[in-house]
Order: sequence, then C-alpha cells, then structure tokens
Amino acid sequence: MIKFGFSLFACGALLFAQPTDQRKQHLDYTRAHYTKYDYRIAMRDGVKLFTSVYVPKDSSQSYPFLMQRTPYSVAPYGIDNYRPVLGPSELFGKEGFIFVYQDVRGRYLSEGAFIDVPPHKTHFDGPKDTDDSTDTYDTIDWLVKNVPHNNGKVGIWGISYPGFYAAFSLIDSHPALKAVSPQAPMGDVGNGDDSFHNGAFYLAANFGFYTSFKPRGDEPERPQHSVPFEFGTPDAYDFYLRMGPLSNSNEKYLKNQNPYWTDNLKHARYDEFWQTRSLVPHMKNVTPAVMFVGGWFDAEDLAGPLKLYHSLEKNGASAPDTLVMGPWSHGGWSRGSGEKLGNLDFASKTGEYYRENIELPFFLEHLKDKGDGLKAHPDSATPKAWLFETGTNQWRRFDSWPAKNSVVRELHFDAAGKLSMKAAPDIGFDEYVSDPERPVPVTGEIGDGMPGDYMTYDQRFASKRPDVLVYQTEPLDHDVTIAGPVTPVLSVSTTGTDSDFVVKLIDVYPTDYPDPDPNPARVHMGGYQQLVRGEPIRGKYRNSFEKPEPFVPGKRARIEFGMPDICHTFRVGHRIMVQVQSSWFPLTDRNPQQFLDIPQAKTADFQKATERVYRGGADGSGIKVFVLE
Repeated sequence: MIKFGFSLFACGALLFAQPTDQRKQHLDYTRAHYTKYDYRIAMRDGVKLFTSVYVPKDSSQSYPFLMQRTPYSVAPYGIDNYRPVLGPSELFGKEGFIFVYQDVRGRYLSEGAFIDVPPHKTHFDGPKDTDDSTDTYDTIDWLVKNVPHNNGKVGIWGISYPGFYAAFSLIDSHPALKAVSPQAPMGDVGNGDDSFHNGAFYLAANFGFYTSFKPRGDEPERPQHSVPFEFGTPDAYDFYLRMGPLSNSNEKYLKNQNPYWTDNLKHARYDEFWQTRSLVPHMKNVTPAVMFVGGWFDAEDLAGPLKLYHSLEKNGASAPDTLVMGPWSHGGWSRGSGEKLGNLDFASKTGEYYRENIELPFFLEHLKDKGDGLKAHPDSATPKAWLFETGTNQWRRFDSWPAKNSVVRELHFDAAGKLSMKAAPDIGFDEYVSDPERPVPVTGEIGDGMPGDYMTYDQRFASKRPDVLVYQTEPLDHDVTIAGPVTPVLSVSTTGTDSDFVVKLIDVYPTDYPDPDPNPARVHMGGYQQLVRGEPIRGKYRNSFEKPEPFVPGKRARIEFGMPDICHTFRVGHRIMVQVQSSWFPLTDRNPQQFLDIPQAKTADFQKATERVYRGGADGSGIKVFVLE
C-alpha cells in the first residue's frame, strides 16, 4: 500500500505508539492503579458529550483533573478497555491524577454537530447557545461536582487539534481551571497554521489529511474501518503535478464528498470564515496558568503557539504564562528521546528533559501545589520563555521574548550573491524564470509532499537550481544568535499579475564539518545547508490578506511579511544564507502567476513569469532579524 501525506494533525494515536512489551507494562500498571468510568455529560443545550474518566484506586487523598478534549476519538471504548499511558507521559500516571478524555461535540460517541475548526462566538443567542468554550466550562463544572475525591482543580493539555481545544478553554474559563498547556495548537488556521501561510495554500498536508478526516454520520458511532487513500506512487511531487490545478482535486479524487476540504477551496483569502476561526484575538482575560509548547521544526503548527503567546503577552495574563519551544517536529516532545531529528543531532535527550523538567513540574505546581514549576529556583520568577537554542544546542530561560538584549539588524542582499549586515552600495537586481510546470520541490528526494522533518533537510539541491536566488555571508568570525521573529523585506517585480515568493533562512556548515559516526545514510555534513526558517507569501496579498491586489507587470513592488520566530546561533566558520524562489511544491500549491481565484484556475491559466528581486540602496531587499548582543 503506497500512501503519503498522512498528517500528525490527524493522528493523536501515533503519539502513543510503543513497542508491544512496553505497551503491556504500561497497560498493566494503569489497570492496577486506575478504574475507568464512561459518562455522557449533558451540555447546557442538552447535547451529551461522551467522556472517559480514569480515577486512581487509592482514595486516601484527593486528586486534580487532567483533561484532553479531542476530535480524534477517546478510544479504546468500553470501561474494560484501558489506555496504556494516561496523560501527557507515563510520569503523570505514576504521580496520580484523575484523567479525563472527551470526544468533542459531533465526533464519535458525542452527540451534536461537529464544525471543523469551530469559531468562538462573541455573542450568544440565549442561555442555551454553545461553542467549545461553553462545552469545556460545562464539562469542568460537572466533573468537579460529580467525580469523588477531586481537589477542585483542573488542568487541560493537548497536541495539535486537541491543543486547539486546550487553547479554546482559556476563553471565559471555569474558575476550577488552573493550568492549561496548548501544545502545537492551531492558533490561526487561515494564516500561519495548517491551511494557509500568507495566502499560500499548504497543498500536500491538507489533501493528505482530508482524505482520512471526514464528517461523521448523523448519529454517534465508534471509529469505523476505512481504506486509506491510494496515491499510486511514492513520489508526492509527481502525484500533485499530475493532479493539475486545485480545481481537479474534487473532480478526480474526492468527488465533493468532504466539505472540510471544499471549504479550503472556497476560502482562498483570509475572509470572515478564517477570521472567526482564529483564537489569537481571544487571548484576553485569561486566568489559568498557561504553558504554550511547540517545536522549532514543526511542519504543521509552528506558528500557533507563537501567535497565541504573543497575543496573550500583549493583552496581559492573570497567572504566569510561558512559551516553551524545543528542537522537535510536530508532537515530537511527547515521545522518544528528542536527541536527533533527521540529520541533526542536538547532543542531549531534549524530549526526556522536557517531560521530566518542564511539563510535569508545570502541572504539579498549579494543580498540586508541589515544587517550583518552571522557576530556576524558588525565589526566581517564572520565565516568559524557556527555549532550546539550536546551533549551540542548549536550553535557555528568558524573562521576555524577544529578549530585552536583542536588537533589530538587517541582512542585505548584495551583488554576486553576497549577504551583508551593511547596506549594499551597488544598486541592481537579480532575476529568474518561474515555471509552474517545473516548480521548485520542497525536498530533493522522492517521498512525502511535506515530510514531518522537512525543515531539517539539506537545501543544496535548491541552491543549484536556476530559479532559486542565493545570497550568503562570508564565513562568520564570531557567533551570531538570531532570536525572535524573522521579517523578509523584498523589492520585486514580475511579468505576471501574481506570483509567490518563498524566503528561506539557512545555516551553511563549514566544508570540514564532521559526518555522523556511524553514518549508515552516508550523509555529508560538510557544506550542509540547514533550513532554519522558511515561509511563502502569495504576492497578491502583499498589502492585505483580505483584499488581494494584482501586480502591474514589470512594476516594482514592496513585500514585507512575518516568519515564525527562531532561536538559533550561527557558529564561527558557518555562513548565513538566504534563498528566494517562487514555488515550493507540493508543500504549497502552484500559483498560475495570473491574478485570479486559484482554486478555480484551469491548466491553460498557468504561465511562466520572470521574477526580479531588487537589491542595494535605501529600498533594496533583505531580511530583518533580532540579534542577541
């Protein structure tokens, strides 16, 4: 069976995959120490949500609740069928909590209608009107009143879609909710997370996801067996190129049977549909302690924890709030050692460190009044950010983020492919031809259209293409730590009326950098071009994500857009590189390079365009970064 494009956005179950013998050990422990109960908890409108509760058998003390709400099923169902591991890691089951898992409204055994990425209602039509903030509130209210031996405190966590519901719980939260950890949450699906990035559609991830994530029937039901979508080839680049325009996706494959996929095609701009689904504007009056968690190499929801954290910081919080970011792919902190990812070695077991020294202490402090939580020592303040600095491979606490000792610097594009921290004196431009029939691939290998670790991939394959511009510094004579958001500022023109521009910030290793030992994959790390951050923008949204504007062919235009934060040190002897291109396929869909509704484009609409990137002078191209000093 050949398949790809399957997203961890869809599969919480993979986060708990274990060897058979280890799984049995965990299952035996859980059955010996917990009793499982199933409830159907009525919401204020009468709809009942299926909820599994695991209660410690030791009733000599009271316990806090630790809850997860999910659209991916609370399986296994039945009071005699147990999850092997309860909570975020096995450490929590041994510590002792009352664990709660709930199918959200309209999924699996819960009643009601499911809305994909449900919006928050700012106004309710009467006391029985609901959204996911009220469903969370009503669930907590029922739990603290009806489950014996609880201490009246509740924590919520979740990764990816469950992380979105964890973030949703921060809105108008129940007084008993004391600690929340949204992990890889979708903060703004329409701009930055799973669906669109600055107007560019993340094709491979969404198509792969929606081939399996489909509407449930009218009545509650347990998970049904389904046949995986058959792509017919291991080469995602080839599959999506043969698919042709987005308008073919339903006609050829999905047959208009999945309204969630179709919604993405109907809403290609950041309209009301997406605006109301963003949780970022609602991080106000938050009372629980919050720990946002994400991975620097998260292919799906890197932006979510960053956007939500910055929004909460802007609006103020009543309890401590902290951003935690590590060197992980999507959900990678919840499993495995976290010592390596792709070809990168982080020189320590970052996943284990996080689970033992960050995640468990956070919940212990706020739910059990035990320990110092995230503080470095009892008398210190809770850090605003606890981040793993890649490059130097070390954990760092910050009392603000971006750090107070950071300054904004600009890396300027210069002639002959040079990149400089000084304004380029030579005024000119570089150009390339962007051909939608031969788009720049996201990787140089045959495989998935969005590998979960694609951000670690060597970019040398791209730098050799004639439709990719390359700018790089000389080898550095001192370490340069870039810590904070990255902001490309481009001056461009195109012969089309629309074009994408992809900017990639890259760490180029010295030519004598040692290879791994052992090295079964025969990776050559000398000269490795490590992607540190990359992001596209669809040019017609350069001035507004709501109101697209065509380019005037040949006329110079300015594009400035934000890329997710980084915390990375470019070491002595390394180079800083920037690549610019106009396709990134099939990570993003192809732009016809004409001003039109891309989901409705036909094959004949796709045309070549000559792209110019202007450099030098006061309005030349470059990228703004925060540098620690």
